[in-house]
Amino acid sequence: MTVVPPSAGEPRRPDGPRNPGDAWVVAPSGEKYWGRFGAAGLLAFDAERGILLQHRVSWSHFGGTWGLPGGAMHEGESAIVGAVREAQEEAGVPDGSVRPRFTSVLDLDVWSYTTVIADVVRPFEPVISDPESVALEWVPVDEVDSRPLHPGFGSAWPALRALLEVRPSLVVDAANVVGSVPDGWWKDRAAAATRLSTRLDGLVMPGADLGLDGTLWFPEIALVVEGQARGISAPSPSSAGVGAGGAGTDAMAPELLPAGGVSVVRAEAAGDDAIVAEVERRSRAGQYVVAVTSDRELQDRVVRAGAAQVRSAGWLLGVLPQQL
Repeated sequence: MTVVPPSAGEPRRPDGPRNPGDAWVVAPSGEKYWGRFGAAGLLAFDAERGILLQHRVSWSHFGGTWGLPGGAMHEGESAIVGAVREAQEEAGVPDGSVRPRFTSVLDLDVWSYTTVIADVVRPFEPVISDPESVALEWVPVDEVDSRPLHPGFGSAWPALRALLEVRPSLVVDAANVVGSVPDGWWKDRAAAATRLSTRLDGLVMPGADLGLDGTLWFPEIALVVEGQARGISAPSPSSAGVGAGGAGTDAMAPELLPAGGVSVVRAEAAGDDAIVAEVERRSRAGQYVVAVTSDRELQDRVVRAGAAQVRSAGWLLGVLPQQL
């Protein structure tokens, strides 16, 4: 692998000092890739308008094609922060307008590219804010293939498109998970449920753990509590997703909305009935529901209610960050 700075006359990022990551990585085969520390791009998905695509200026790598706003990552920067920062620099994506749902990584050993798939939660109009774009457009999903696509994005698009409608969520049997560890939970069930909620907040999961393609996912989480645990403290807002893969080091890192997040479902009567109802509600809404309980009878019920997968309390505790 060889690192080669861009040519002196190249108009890329003309204003301000050049970042050390702005360089070409040349593989032993002679192929070159932009970004000394890898690169990342933002696939912003608006359910009404489609995908935000960038028509690349002629002097850029594979100029004249359509692809995602993105570029070279900074040293120590997370892929999510890098993708959103680049999209802000190239397309004027406003702070807080997108929420990460999953990532997909192409790892070539000498270089990697991370696609950050994010849902638009605050609609915006893109703005050409640097010389790397000829045009920026919201392109309906069914029309993306009709554009001359950047080869890298073109090869990744079929798999990414198949995952656009996948929205994973975990429905967690709090009593079963909390009760599986003898840590004194019976002394204060609400406090124990609160601790579990804190650990669940902003959970990042490898796709393989969910039985899904894609590299990392930020599932929605419903924590179903009953009895004394209904006094659980409300979860505080999380900054999850910002530091997936490592927190960004830039002082000017973009403001990102939390990924994933925990919603507390307080069972009015039997907890099992509330869990089944939540699984059924989310399944009917088209979500890919993973129910978490070790209760055999309840496992059978949530499968009938539409759960795509059922996992045990031990499985969940194994993927959660360890408590400090």
